Amino acid sequence: MEEIYLTKEGYKELETRLLFLKSQGRVDIAEKIKYARSFGDISENSEYDAARDEEASLEQEIKEIENKLRKAKIISKLKIDKSVINVGCQVVVYDKIFDENLNFTIIGSSESNPSKGLISNISPIGKALMGKKKGDVVDVETPGANKMQFQVLTITYL
Repeated sequence: MEEIYLTKEGYKELETRLLFLKSQGRVDIAEKIKYARSFGDISENSEYDAARDEEASLEQEIKEIENKLRKAKIISKLKIDKSVINVGCQVVVYDKIFDENLNFTIIGSSESNPSKGLISNISPIGKALMGKKKGDVVDVETPGANKMQFQVLTITYL
């Protein structure tokens, strides 16, 4: 079974979203379908078709969230070697090509946001950093064939 790494906050956000979708989300869709049916013949009723499509999307999102929660591993509860980079750590690296320090937080793919420095453990940079220690030099090749070289400066766990 594929594990999905989540922070406590990410897990709680998914639970909250799921609760909303199962309650208010379903009620809203039911109202839209009821309203669309009030127009009569549903065979050529675009409002009805749109409401049913929205219902299908909502149910799909519910299934996806339930699946993520079922497979979730809470990062803070992981028993891991804290001397190496792993999911749940913040790492500062020195970018040898651009001569600058970069801060990354290694998290699961469902919470990643590279523009905020939140990178997935399965992204090219995340994969390259996993298991490295302070002082290690890491070569990374991104999908755009860009080459990067980092030196690990610090590792801190959340």
